[in-house]
Amino acid sequence: MIQELQLRILPQEAVNEQALKVVVSRETGFEISHVWAVRVLKRSIDARQRTIYINVKLRVFIDEEPTEPEFQSIEYKDVSSGKSVVVVGAGPGGLFAALRLIELGLRPIVVERGKNVRDRKKDIALISREQKVNSESNYSFGEGGAGAYSDGKLYTRSKKRGSVDKILNVFCQFGASTSILSDAHPHIGTDKLPRVIENIRKQIISCGGEVHFETRMDALIIRKDEVIGIETNTGESFFGPVILATGHSARDVYRYLYDQDIPIEAKGIAVGVRLEHPQQLIDQIQYHRREGRGKYLPAAEYSFVTQVRGRGVYSFCMCPGGFVVPAASGPRQLVVNGMSPSNRGSRWANSGMVVEIRPEDYPELMSRVQGWNKVAPDSPLALMNFQELVEEDCWMNGAMRQTAPAQRMCDFIHSKHSFDLPESSYTPGLIPSLLSLWLPEFISSRLRDAFLHFGKVSKGFLTNEALMIAMETRTSAPIRILRDKENFQHVTLKGLFPCGEGAGYAGGIVSAAIDGERCAEGVGQLLAVV
Repeated sequence: MIQELQLRILPQEAVNEQALKVVVSRETGFEISHVWAVRVLKRSIDARQRTIYINVKLRVFIDEEPTEPEFQSIEYKDVSSGKSVVVVGAGPGGLFAALRLIELGLRPIVVERGKNVRDRKKDIALISREQKVNSESNYSFGEGGAGAYSDGKLYTRSKKRGSVDKILNVFCQFGASTSILSDAHPHIGTDKLPRVIENIRKQIISCGGEVHFETRMDALIIRKDEVIGIETNTGESFFGPVILATGHSARDVYRYLYDQDIPIEAKGIAVGVRLEHPQQLIDQIQYHRREGRGKYLPAAEYSFVTQVRGRGVYSFCMCPGGFVVPAASGPRQLVVNGMSPSNRGSRWANSGMVVEIRPEDYPELMSRVQGWNKVAPDSPLALMNFQELVEEDCWMNGAMRQTAPAQRMCDFIHSKHSFDLPESSYTPGLIPSLLSLWLPEFISSRLRDAFLHFGKVSKGFLTNEALMIAMETRTSAPIRILRDKENFQHVTLKGLFPCGEGAGYAGGIVSAAIDGERCAEGVGQLLAVV
């Protein structure tokens, strides 16, 4: 017999399957020996009151074993003889586009400017160890894209865009824990995601597709307003319709499109800092207990949002039990991001704390930014130009290395210099800085007001134990590559399918993966296979 139960239980009662069996026995009246298996369908934490509960939806198997697999798998068939489709970029958008192309009987040729996910890890380590940034292999470029080494969080609000459940099931098929199917905020972890990505690559190749690393797209091949392939830095050309999934940091691609008069537009972004607290403090605040999370609860998360003078200020990519990492993708840049391992076991919690920026804000933003290479306010490249200049400003204020400018949170509020900085997870090192002296006033003043508000609604959050680390600039693409809403092709070029976060149509791993599938289906329509 199979039953489904919706329960509200204590954390220690949800710690593992055996503990859940005890709860099921109590709730149903069956002896525990008759409860053969328990599957968690949904799981979330309710920490609104002092007594914390876990809300769970369970599928219970009484006197029988489960016969259905924990996840739905897809059969990927050989497409060696299928029509070729070029996929530029091996992030979530590109990889899931390639998998969907295989489902449709099409042969993906994946071209990735960076290295494979294992070799890429060595280059990322050099950023912290030797202050060296490889402009083709870093946190943004390489197999797996920006998400591979920056957390692997799978939470999304993009449920209307496609099947989130399908994306999560595919991740499970390639090695992710099945807990992502039930957790309210699913998360694979930086330490586990590379293996999943490798398995996806092996599947693409085993089906007859191709994956080319250290191969950068330098130009589109265009014939009579139709994209028929790409030229690369290796001298090799690849032919077929092109899914352009280059990620939010491929600024050379944006410049190429602009120079070729291929329609793009400026898109709003968000810029700010990484805010790092001791994880124990966040646990105490969020769980309303002096002892923090205790033995049975996970590292606590938070989410804040407010409006300050017409612009949103909010937490972004919150990483409980995580690390702040150097995420520059080129020389003379200082960019930070956050990540967490699967166990979320570090002593720190961090999140981006960012201010919404719109294209019309460019002139005010640039009033405090150094540099002479500014563009016209109405240029599609305006906000990208702002990103570049503020990242260079940050690099210069970090002693022209990857040592990040930093300031204690309350010191920032009171415009005081932080002569001593707390211990941090940021391994390249920190340098004390009065951030408000060089940050655009547009950003610093709104962060100050938002922090005061967050400190009122969450007692203890505004503290000098917290550290602001500059700069968080890569929250999303500063450009949108214009495409048709119905078939996902570019508005002027047949055969070009702008895809994912880099094209301005996604904001995270799952939404990028969904967009990759949609672009693949658009190619399928073009080639008359769907």
